[in-house]
Amino acid sequence: MNIRATTEKDWMLLKHVRLAALLDAPTAFGVSYATAAGYSDEQWKQRASSTGTEFWLAFQAGKPVGMVGAAISESKRFNLIGMWVEPAARGSGIAKKLVDSVKARSSERGFDGVYLDVAPENAIASRFYLRQGFVFLDEWEPLESHPHVTVQAMLWTMG
Repeated sequence: MNIRATTEKDWMLLKHVRLAALLDAPTAFGVSYATAAGYSDEQWKQRASSTGTEFWLAFQAGKPVGMVGAAISESKRFNLIGMWVEPAARGSGIAKKLVDSVKARSSERGFDGVYLDVAPENAIASRFYLRQGFVFLDEWEPLESHPHVTVQAMLWTMG
């Protein structure tokens, strides 16, 4: 298993994994499949080049099987976004390594914590993030891509 930050040359891999994630779990992400599928090659290249949002891909036997992103919000929070591992690779430790990559980058960038949003009804994801040291905050908002889904903020702080 290998986790690494994406570069522009990874844009096709990132596109493949991101679209697979959106098909697998459409209400877990802030963007819809239709929106992401409509991105131009240049938009995918920009995403993969780590300008603004940074992405990491997880590889197993040379094949991308997971991803995570990180971005600084308008309110200057370091946010974990776009976390996904393909179903066949779940339970292998990849998700923890992806989250650890974001935690490390948060520290490198001078932040003392990582925020994320999760639908509490997504019990598997909620339990996973709790095991990674995140705690729920009393902050709720509708998911941009699916406004009928309400997500709750979680926070991990360096301890």
